[in-house]
Amino acid sequence: MNNFRFHAYTDIFFGKGQIQNLPEILNRFGKRVLLVYGGGSIKRNGIYDQIQELLKGFEITELSGVEPNPRITTVRKGVELCKEKKIDVVLPVGGGSTIDCSKVIAGGAYYDGDPWDLVLDSKKIGKVLPIVTILTLAATGSEMNKNAVISNVELNEKLGTSSLDFIPQASILDPEYLYTLPAIQTAAGTADIMSHVFENYFKTMTSAFIPDRFAEGILEACIKYGKIALEKPDDYEARANLMWASTMALNGLVGAGNGAAWSCHPIEHELSAFYDVTHGVGLAILTPRWMRYILSENTVDRFVMYAENVWHLPASEDKFALANQAIDLTENFFKECGIPMTLTELGIDDSKFDIMAEKAVKNGGLHRAYVSLDKEDVIKIFKMCQ
Repeated sequence: MNNFRFHAYTDIFFGKGQIQNLPEILNRFGKRVLLVYGGGSIKRNGIYDQIQELLKGFEITELSGVEPNPRITTVRKGVELCKEKKIDVVLPVGGGSTIDCSKVIAGGAYYDGDPWDLVLDSKKIGKVLPIVTILTLAATGSEMNKNAVISNVELNEKLGTSSLDFIPQASILDPEYLYTLPAIQTAAGTADIMSHVFENYFKTMTSAFIPDRFAEGILEACIKYGKIALEKPDDYEARANLMWASTMALNGLVGAGNGAAWSCHPIEHELSAFYDVTHGVGLAILTPRWMRYILSENTVDRFVMYAENVWHLPASEDKFALANQAIDLTENFFKECGIPMTLTELGIDDSKFDIMAEKAVKNGGLHRAYVSLDKEDVIKIFKMCQ
């Protein structure tokens, strides 16, 4: 295993009714709260009213309308509010987009320049306002990690940044808050969780036994409970397991000792940057095609391990047949979840493949990925997705 630093200090409040702890949690940091949320679903499902009732003794400033691919323009609005209202703590209520937006807001509150600078260069991130999250979508793991991804629509850029100080101080995870999610969000969220695991699982390191077993367990949970949640949206066991899978998939646990650049995420970020597609949908389309593209004598043993340990396929002397069977099962799982599985279904043609591939390689460091990819490789993967 490689050397690593694991510092996941988030205070997790998991389960039914944990929002009752919100006043006590926020009191650790102050009374002036920036409440950040998206399109208003928290008002329809009652979470907003719960928060208002619980925080009667607090001074709440609201920032609504965070986009599914959060934009730097919204971050700038949040930063202005933090400085104007002298905010003590940022409270995102939503999924990864809302939390990611809030992270860069929290960093921008102490930065004198344009917060886009913090996306372009994480070394410029200094002091950060404390962040407390209420999670309403199992997908990104942003509730317990240091990462944030922000879009700049004017530049067709979608880039990630990170800071250990972006890790939320506390996160409330109530699986019941997932009951009212649209089916496509449940499906795309499950694909996102699985992709985070794949990015850490398909690596050249072969001695990371413990992270590999963690990864396989999370993948099995997604495969088992993703379909149950789609069939029975109010199945608590399914929602609870998906919610915890989301958190565990990207809090550093699975990736510890397994260092290398990611593959599908940088490629998908370009799809989102140019076409504003749902992140998990883009990942579901790309992942099986990427798997087929990189399958070779050098990678087949890892795919066989995936086939046997996650899909529980019987051992076979034909390693490539077994690997391809596992890839087929992965693609079929996404299809059965109701995710569109071609770029054509999303209305995306090949007109921007060239520029998206170029930027994916440049921004994603794909030469350092599990299998090194150049611009032509990425174009070929895009074409496989049509």
